[in-house]
Amino acid sequence: MGEHPDLTAAIRRADPGALEQVVRASLPGLLRTARAAGLPADRAEDIVQASVLVFIRRAADFDGRARATTWIHGILARKIWEERRTRQREAAHDDIDDLVESRFDLNGSWERPPDGPVERLVRGELGQLLAACLESLPDRYRVAFTLREVEGFETGDICKILEVSANNLGVILFRARNRLRECLEAKGVGGVNDAHL
Repeated sequence: MGEHPDLTAAIRRADPGALEQVVRASLPGLLRTARAAGLPADRAEDIVQASVLVFIRRAADFDGRARATTWIHGILARKIWEERRTRQREAAHDDIDDLVESRFDLNGSWERPPDGPVERLVRGELGQLLAACLESLPDRYRVAFTLREVEGFETGDICKILEVSANNLGVILFRARNRLRECLEAKGVGGVNDAHL
């Protein structure tokens, strides 16, 4: 389902009121999606701002076939992938050595053994575990999962944002949920049902 013709026309002529309406309606979801993609808060805000600027600059190109919020989320998704590629190129070394050194002593024993799931739940770490597992997903899986499960976008809109078919999106979401379940189980959270992810 596309955008209303009157709003489409107002966006195309860069009407300030229409642009503000779209940005205000989209902004909370854009920020949540950028944060769910694993960007630090300040970087997420920068990427969202850059996406909004592209939306405003390219307003005349908006054709109304999709909702304006879908279009601006598509811009955000491309900005996130650009950011990811840049960060991956800038990562100069493998952090696994630092991780091993911080967790194990010279004899290979735990410096501090990990807690079980009950202890972590009591300490409120389940949300952090889920965030870490979400961070471990490939970008496309993470963004698709966030758009569907956090932002509540419909399949058709997500397909437009990610430029994939409905079948491909189904596979992406299936794999994202399974990887999240496996990651949480590997972190000691038992009984994770992917139907609830």
